[in-house]
Amino acid sequence: MPRPSESSSRRPPSVDRLVAAVPDEAAAARDRGAVVAAAREVVAVERRRLAASLRAEARQLSELASDVAAALDAHDEAWSGGAIGVINATGVLIHTNLGRTTWPQAAIEAARAAAESPLLLELDAETGKRGRRYRAAEDALIELTGAEDALVTNNNAAAVALAVGLAGRGGGVVVSRGELVEIGGGVRIPEIIRRAGARLIEVGTTNRTRAADFQEPLAEGRAKLVLRVHRSNFRQDGFVEDPDLEVVADLAHRHGAVVVDDLGSGALLDTAHLGLPHEPQPAERLAAGADLVTFSGDKLVGGPQAGLMVGRADLVARVRRDPLARAMRPDKVTLAAVAATLGLYRSGRATAEVPLWRAVAAPLADLQARAARVAAAVGGTAIPTDATFGGGALPGAVVPSRGVALTGRKPDALAAALRSGGPPVVGRIDRDRLILDLRTVEPDRDEALVAAIQRALDQAR
Repeated sequence: MPRPSESSSRRPPSVDRLVAAVPDEAAAARDRGAVVAAAREVVAVERRRLAASLRAEARQLSELASDVAAALDAHDEAWSGGAIGVINATGVLIHTNLGRTTWPQAAIEAARAAAESPLLLELDAETGKRGRRYRAAEDALIELTGAEDALVTNNNAAAVALAVGLAGRGGGVVVSRGELVEIGGGVRIPEIIRRAGARLIEVGTTNRTRAADFQEPLAEGRAKLVLRVHRSNFRQDGFVEDPDLEVVADLAHRHGAVVVDDLGSGALLDTAHLGLPHEPQPAERLAAGADLVTFSGDKLVGGPQAGLMVGRADLVARVRRDPLARAMRPDKVTLAAVAATLGLYRSGRATAEVPLWRAVAAPLADLQARAARVAAAVGGTAIPTDATFGGGALPGAVVPSRGVALTGRKPDALAAALRSGGPPVVGRIDRDRLILDLRTVEPDRDEALVAAIQRALDQAR
């Protein structure tokens, strides 16, 4: 005979009675409201089940209580953010759709430390009074670029918008027509200038702009600011000409205008030393006459998303006082991670410890050996490939690589099976083959990659 608390009647228990039966280990760590909500869900499901069949009997209270505990666990997983680590085997080093690049371990540890405890964010340790907002990242930028001052924002688009605001409401901003680019996500330079309350003045042509083209708007006082924009995600070849920054800066300064140079991706090391096209560095642009230089904290720097601004102290101070600067500032976790990333450049450890540069510097012989092992384990073929940068950085630049080609299965179906696996794997399809490029896969993920491929192949069969 059933116990009174576990009746076989046609009615489910009340919500209060079910809440009281939830195991202590499931209920103790949660607010009562969450437990009540989960219990209501279980009771509603049980009521629908009983209504669907006249022969169905109510489940026992202990079973329903277990369902509540399971629902609470499911809610924890669903509401935890849903971030799932992915193996990037696309060969795209800075893959925007996959969160760009992996952070350095030092940045991850710094972010965790900042998240786990209070931080001297705006408190002076010596005086105990409010001080300048966490300066470690900005001090590192000053040292690395030779700038007078620096500012960290939440992304480079924000840094550009704040810098353009120096032109003032209705002030003219002169830009070469060849640099009126879209920087991603539908964000266009003319729109940034308009939203900053400034007025766009176009000079030159799409393919050819000279320093002399800036003369008229500057001499007439129509332009208060010259904006130089790195093309980032495309390049021009053929009958093209770009003005020399030193000449433009000298012209602008003679007419009292400010020069802002948006480097986009930015680079804090000489990319030519890694066999890549030379990417202008902030220090070079400042030395050539730019008053402010902006660039990204992720992409070629290889850290968290942030906007990095360096240059004249008086201009940085004006930007910092802009009310919009508060809306565009990063939190303590990002600041700590940026500072840790920049610390790797200061200590000369960037090529060894920033994952982006570690991947670029990986020897072909090592990649070939890894590709051969993976291919042998999954029945694929080790092949030569070319990795690219992506993320609006170094357009057209390729890095010789090695990968694994999988054939004999429909590549679309196999790619879908890999993306839906655990961990998800993202490759690329080329000529009816699924290609998995190992330059963008950390060596310690090879075993997980092999297991994921084997599961996907089994599913395809």
